[in-house]
Amino acid sequence: MGTVNATIAGRQFRLACEDGQEEHLQALAADIDARIVDLRKRFGEIGDTRLTVMAALMVADENTDVTRKLRRLEEEVTALQDARMVSSDRARAASDAVVGAFNSAAERLEGITRKLNQSRGNGAGIG
Repeated sequence: MGTVNATIAGRQFRLACEDGQEEHLQALAADIDARIVDLRKRFGEIGDTRLTVMAALMVADENTDVTRKLRRLEEEVTALQDARMVSSDRARAASDAVVGAFNSAAERLEGITRKLNQSRGNGAGIG
């Protein structure tokens, strides 16, 4: 278990974290501290507890916004995946239709060629 010494709102805290997460925890603590410093500049000395609660509410608000955006993006990704599948199905159907049309045209050409060859064989020359 790792530990970090962090300063938040002018107070030292010894915080535990998973091994390897020390830098991340230090960055989080620095972010909270910066928010409290900013709030203190904006509102003055209104009490550490109140400043800490306000900073926590700011983080919670940002988290809510990010969660909403993430859900919207997940819905968009799902819609795009669905559209891609529909598009792929349509492309496959169009390809099948083109192949069918070419096969049908080839069969007709073969039929015409047979008739022409039969006509030549019966003594009716072409041209």
